[in-house]
This record gives sequence, C-alpha cells and structure tokens, in this order.
Amino acid sequence: MTKRLILMLCAALLCGVFVAACGDDSSSGGGGGGGGGSEESGVTEGAKVIDPSLADDAKGEVTYCQGKDTSGNAHYMVDEFNKKYGPDLKAKLVEFPASADEQRNQFIQRQQAKSGDCDVFSSDVIWTAEFASQKWLYDMSPYMEDKKADYIEAPVETVTYDGKIWGVPESSDAGLLYYNTDKVKEIPATWQEVYSTAQKEGGIVYQGAAYEGLTCDFLELFFGAGGEVLSEDGSKSTFADGDAGVKALQFMVDGLKDGAAPKAVTTYMEPESLTAFQTGKYAYMRNWPYAYALNKKANKVKDNFDVGPQPTFEGGEKAGILGGHNSVISVYSKNPGGALKLIEHIGSPEIQKAYAAQFSLSPVRADVYDDPEVQKAIPFATALREGITQARARPVSPVYPQISQAIYKNVNSALSGQQSPEDAIKQANSDIEKALSTF
Repeated sequence: MTKRLILMLCAALLCGVFVAACGDDSSSGGGGGGGGGSEESGVTEGAKVIDPSLADDAKGEVTYCQGKDTSGNAHYMVDEFNKKYGPDLKAKLVEFPASADEQRNQFIQRQQAKSGDCDVFSSDVIWTAEFASQKWLYDMSPYMEDKKADYIEAPVETVTYDGKIWGVPESSDAGLLYYNTDKVKEIPATWQEVYSTAQKEGGIVYQGAAYEGLTCDFLELFFGAGGEVLSEDGSKSTFADGDAGVKALQFMVDGLKDGAAPKAVTTYMEPESLTAFQTGKYAYMRNWPYAYALNKKANKVKDNFDVGPQPTFEGGEKAGILGGHNSVISVYSKNPGGALKLIEHIGSPEIQKAYAAQFSLSPVRADVYDDPEVQKAIPFATALREGITQARARPVSPVYPQISQAIYKNVNSALSGQQSPEDAIKQANSDIEKALSTF
C-alpha cells in the first residue's frame, strides 16, 4: 500500500470525527492560507491543466455533484443554465448525502475509480490540497488568470495550492460576532475589550468543544496575534514559533477563569452556542452567518441583537476564518468544456446575486454585496463582506484533518484545565510535525 493511499485512509477516518465543520450548520468548511498556497513545492507536478478555449464550443451534458440541496440553490442554478444553453448544452444535478465526510468519500471513490460521473464537484474549501495533491483536479490557473480580480481575494486563497489555482470560488462564509443590544451597543475594537465587557455584561459563547469548530475559533485569535500554522511551502510546522500560540490560548483560558465565558463552552458546538445566546443571557456569540436568520425567530433576542465583523486582537490584526465551497473540475470529466461553462455560470453576477438574495448564501464577488436586493435580503451584507474580505483560510495541506485535530484536541485540553497553554501549544506543534511527516 502506498504512503499516499495510507494517508487517504487515515484522513477519511479523521473526517469522521468532524461532527460539524466550520462554515455553517450544514457542515461547510474552509481552508487555504497559512502555508502551502502560493509557493510551489512540486507536489502537483504533472497535473492536467485546463484549456480555457474548450468552453467556446461546448456541447452535450455536464454533471454537477454536490451535497444535498437543502436550500434549493443548486436546482435553481441548473435550471437557469439549461434555459440559457439548452438544448445543445445541458447540466444535470447529482446530490450526495448531506454530511461533509460522506460527500468527500463519494467524490474520492469516484476519483479512485477514474470515473467521469462528476464533471464539476462542489468541494468544501478544506479539501483543496488533498484533492490537488492526488492530481484529481484540473489546474484552473489559465482560466482564472483574467478572472481572479472578479472575486474577493480571500475565497480564492482557499482554492490555491502549490502555486496553482484548482477551481473557482462558489460560495463563502466567515465567522462573525453577534451581540445583544440590550447589554452592549456595539462591537469593541479589540478582543480584549470584548472579553472585558463580556465579564461584566453576561459573557460570551463560542465553539469550544474538541472538534473542527474550535480549530476555527482558536485560529481567529492565533492569526490575529500574528501566528502561522505552517511554513510558506507547507512542509514544516511553525505553530509554536514566537509567542502567538501561547498568547492566544492563555487569553482563552483566562476568559474561562474570570467568567467572561462559561465553563460549559468547552462542550459547545455551533448549535449549543446558538441556543445559549438565544436565552438572552449572554452579551456576545461567535458564530456563522446562518445564525442571523435563526436569531430572528428566537423570541428572547429577535428584536435586540446585531452582528458585525470580528475585532482586532490587541497589538495584532483582524483575522476571521473562512468557510464555503469551490467548484472544481475532475480530471476524468468527459466534458471539461461544458464544465467550464457551468463554472462560469455559477460565478456570474446573476447567479451570485440569486444565491444571496433568494438562498442566503454568501457571494464570492464583492460587487454583488452592493446590490439593493441583496442588501434587503441580507441586512448584514456589509458586515458579511467585510468579514469575508478580512478572513483567513485554514492551512492548505493534504494532511489538514490531522493538523486540525492536533489543534482542537490540545486547545480543548488547555481550556478544560488538563494542561497548560504552553504545553498544549508544544504538543500541538509536535502532533502537526508528525502529520506532515506522513506525506
């Protein structure tokens, strides 16, 4: 059995422990910066490169694969495509199971079988490096060369690996900070001020359980404090370099000790933190955009909450974490030209506007946020665009699942008082190095 196949099997098992991935309540995720993105390492040498001219005379059928279409946006997108290009070129939707790990496994099985079942796949942003390193995706760099400027830069980072662009942003997401306007009137400038206010006004809730959500929450503080998880080429752990890791983790631990956050937060995922905030007891909640609509239906907070981008870590910067999906083309596609036309359609201003206004998905084009219909449908559109623009992607690495597990297990251990922040950061760094050595 090859080292890469062993890695794939290990990663599949690890994905099973991700009860909910960062991004929203439907297991969307994020990945990208922090090493392995823009700098070439040669891992993907020999991968197929897309020819943009294939789209010019595309005909036939193109199949778009994604998870369960719970919001209806995929059916809408395919219907609009067929109205525009049919009957010579038609799209077909194939839905995989709802859970993120099942979607990933379905795609992996098809790629290992060299199947052309999926021309275009809606890929969770944390899967870019894994799929690209297996040479399962077309290198889309030639196609994106003159289109990159149409997209917000941060989502493009999530589909960049080994110096190449492996797809096109489809929908995005970013962590936001919700606040109870009966307790506080605005988001302070720094996280330190947020916690200080929270200690006096009821507290802050976030995702502190040992799972992917905690990786996101910690990295927002870690990146803000100036830390980086991996070296530029993604080959080495820099997690314990400098004092950013200990500083961010000690800050979180102190927040639990002084009552700024409830001790129960170490068991919270997205639903639990949302339920806690909706009691009206807490001043702040770190969560994803999906929580806005649900808060509007919650009696105790529906008329007295607001939301905005995350603050700066004192002495550092703002650094939210990205979620979302990208459109990627399988190298086994029987119709790469048609796949290009479909991806172009998904990224068009018209479809991106419909995704936002009709289906509450976060657009990947900055200009769409200024549309009056979008502003009406998403009252916090300006804050959302700012949140996505300032956000960072999680580390791009073929062993991202192991890296994330190293972070959330040790961070949760420190939050729970089982080890010191210093020891937790050292252990996480060691675990990340072990993961990198397997590839």
